[in-house]
Amino acid sequence: MSIKVENLTHIYMPGTPFEMTALDDISLDLEEGKFYAIIGHTGSGKSTFIQHLNGLLKPTSGRIVIGDVDITDKKTVMSEVRKRVGLVFQYPEYQLFEETIEKDIAFGPKNLGLSDEEIQSRVRKAMEIVGLDFEKYRNLSPFELSGGQKRRVAIAGVIAMEPKVLILDEPTAGLDPKGRDEILAQIIRLHEYYKSTVILVTHSMEDVAEIADEVIVMSDSRVIMKGLPSEVFTKAELLESVGLGAPQITYLMKALKQKGFDVSTDIFTVKDAKKELLRLLRKGGSSS
Repeated sequence: MSIKVENLTHIYMPGTPFEMTALDDISLDLEEGKFYAIIGHTGSGKSTFIQHLNGLLKPTSGRIVIGDVDITDKKTVMSEVRKRVGLVFQYPEYQLFEETIEKDIAFGPKNLGLSDEEIQSRVRKAMEIVGLDFEKYRNLSPFELSGGQKRRVAIAGVIAMEPKVLILDEPTAGLDPKGRDEILAQIIRLHEYYKSTVILVTHSMEDVAEIADEVIVMSDSRVIMKGLPSEVFTKAELLESVGLGAPQITYLMKALKQKGFDVSTDIFTVKDAKKELLRLLRKGGSSS
């Protein structure tokens, strides 16, 4: 489902001494089925922006159209919007509350008024997508699981509603490297399975380089850049000026170049770096 954002502005506590502009005249077009990453320093407006996309926050001015529905129109029924737009908050496992995993994941679909058969089908499918065996885990308490597994249950609860747009706010925050890699793999898998529009908010440039179709860079309540990862990460100086940077592997390749090795510096993923280093080894090493 496509998203059109026009002149979106959000001001907290307007008309008071504490007035603060969190979003400043943002306009964006997001295409259906693409995987977007939003990056920006803390306080850049990322979380405020995504909370507008399913109506949790109302804009001070501007409009948002998702598919063919203007969600900023006062006549729009927000419960219908939230069926289309799923939002997974940071540390979503804190929102788990049911006595079993199956019941927790089924909570959203039940509220859609689906049949019991359809609910169980969606729960089973969602658990499969996030890598949890239905029969093994369905009757366990969510609180018996590891942090990464809890995160998967929380994500499954949102995707069981089969939203057309899925928004994830720092879904790997606080996880160990193994848990982080597992969650990212499941997010990629569900994007491929449902063909939904995915918006990932993250601080990890490595994650962005690996999985995003396009990157949106925010700073000081504005969008300052939007483009392919390769386009965005070639502007390392601009990223550094707003407290960000390119993936670490890019800096490694630049350091090798400075040492006299004949390598490309337009490398943003470990996979591409491996290919480039193997090419270099086959060629015979450095050349000044």
